Amino acid sequence: MARVPAGKSKQVPSVWVRQREQRALSREQIVSEAVRLLDAEGIDALSMRKLSASLGAGATSLYRHVANKDELIELVIDEVYGELDLAASQEAAHWREDTAAFAQSLRALILRHPWIASVLGEMGMAYLGPNMMRLTDRLLAMFERAGFPLDEADNVVGMLFAYVTGTATSEAAWLTKLARTGVSEQEQVTTLWPAAEAAAQQYPRLREGYTHHKTTDPAATRDANFTYGLARILDGLEARLNRLGTGSA
Repeated sequence: MARVPAGKSKQVPSVWVRQREQRALSREQIVSEAVRLLDAEGIDALSMRKLSASLGAGATSLYRHVANKDELIELVIDEVYGELDLAASQEAAHWREDTAAFAQSLRALILRHPWIASVLGEMGMAYLGPNMMRLTDRLLAMFERAGFPLDEADNVVGMLFAYVTGTATSEAAWLTKLARTGVSEQEQVTTLWPAAEAAAQQYPRLREGYTHHKTTDPAATRDANFTYGLARILDGLEARLNRLGTGSA
């Protein structure tokens, strides 16, 4: 029997084993599995070692496509942004409705993938991803049709993203914390309500506000607060278009 050189494992001489060992992973497979892990287990699950194990492949296969975890984060961010569909009407007069629909879909995306709240600050060069660039270009076109100069349209896109991601990531962090406790949002609010009411006794405006919201579904309150803030942003943009004299507002 031939001896196996020291430091080398004996390989079974089979075409089926060899095919399995040589099976190449695609970037699409890697990113898809990374998103699945993140959705199922959260940001702590994202490590190159765990991802390679989940894929049934060696870490070397991953490193052919991504150099490190930072690059992987750029890829998964662009992947989830690919879920967004800017269904713009192509009509300048409908810019407000189209903007509101996009903002709501972006918020829903962040709440659907709450882990993204932990990595948006680590985007790096993720804005160069094809999905992100396609989306940004379509948003710029929408605001240009509405009457904003291109440089100002760029500012509008940045402001819109800042509002939606800022609000939705706070919501996602809150909901993620709740998920870890196993307590529903309504149960948590009901538990905290007596302490909140007691703390507000000497503050009449807060007391009145708390009384008003006491019987309100907390999810409905979050929806209403988001929609209110978005509407005020759109009011400001509409006023700006009127000052620009485009007549499309």
